[in-house]
Amino acid sequence: MKGYFGEFGGQYVPEVLVPPLLELEEAMATYLPDPAFQAELKDLLANYAGRPTPLTLCPRLSSDLGFNVRLKREDLLFTGSHKINNTLGQALLAKKMGKTELVAETGAGQHGVATATAAARLGLTATIFMGAVDVERQKVNVERMRLLGAKVEPVADGTQTLKDAINEALRYWITNQKTTHYCFGTAAGPHPFPTLVKGFQAVISQEALTQYQTIIDRLPDLVVAAVGGGSNSIGAFAHFLPLNVALVGVEAAGTGEPGCYNSAPINLGRLGILHGQRSLLLQTDKGQVLPSHSISAGLDYPSVGPEHAYLNSIGRARYGLANDGEAVRAFFTLCQTEGIIPALEPCHALAWVLAHKNEIDPGSEVMICLSGRGDKDLEIVLANLHFQDEAHKA
Repeated sequence: MKGYFGEFGGQYVPEVLVPPLLELEEAMATYLPDPAFQAELKDLLANYAGRPTPLTLCPRLSSDLGFNVRLKREDLLFTGSHKINNTLGQALLAKKMGKTELVAETGAGQHGVATATAAARLGLTATIFMGAVDVERQKVNVERMRLLGAKVEPVADGTQTLKDAINEALRYWITNQKTTHYCFGTAAGPHPFPTLVKGFQAVISQEALTQYQTIIDRLPDLVVAAVGGGSNSIGAFAHFLPLNVALVGVEAAGTGEPGCYNSAPINLGRLGILHGQRSLLLQTDKGQVLPSHSISAGLDYPSVGPEHAYLNSIGRARYGLANDGEAVRAFFTLCQTEGIIPALEPCHALAWVLAHKNEIDPGSEVMICLSGRGDKDLEIVLANLHFQDEAHKA
């Protein structure tokens, strides 16, 4: 069925949102296959965003672990994360559709910065909704968005995080749909957004596959990526899905303490409907959405993209957990062994690899999607140095 991945996905939206979603679907069918559109997007990705990104071997870490760890360096892209892959594609599509404004939600702020950047580059205006809690913990990214000309709207409802920012962005789109395109930031939401975002983020695995074949003439044994809504991970998985490559997505276990909030709907959620999609969801017995928590704002979401829920249901991908403390310790590990300062989101993926190192065969090739750089998270890390101290005591 169109818009579904098994039983997950769909288009559960108010009737008023059906016309702009149909308009978007028609635009995708018209412009995405167009060689001229693809050439313009390829030029933007190469000469503006900085693709291709390197596949970096971590020699010291690999020596310690007994298998090769290579990082797909999305952190080196312009604006500092994989988000620019998607926003340049959607902004270009919006311009082809005759739209003049982008509206977006953001958690860690990276999608907001990337949306503001793409809007400025292509002559569009941008309005970014961001939970009030995230505005406080990601102040630098808020200022970057404003410098780029975007209007940042703090959201004080609910948990004041990503879920609530999406709610407000959808409301804004409903009343401004004639001139506005909703530049959805992750591979979730109502059809056709999961397919659209995956298509723009699949460049990650497309490049990685070519790089593995060129550099070492073999496939990776394992690809690992952090999962919030799921855009960097579905992009990292896409071209490896039909191949004999193990895939692991890593969700945020929050503090890791029993009864505390987390952001792990695949591991700890149940089937439900949120933000126009049928997927796994953190919810009460009565169907009320539970608050979510992660030390990384970009993973702080109570649901997950429908394709990830599907890949889990058929066993094609495995979904693990890493908690706040493990992510911070992985942050310091990468800083001090490889001289790379990562965002806290992909630190969850590295944390899973470190915790499961005894399950990975010696000599294996492991790729981790390093989805963003860590300057945005320095205040958070410095406020949580006790996690590193605990590791030293242990």
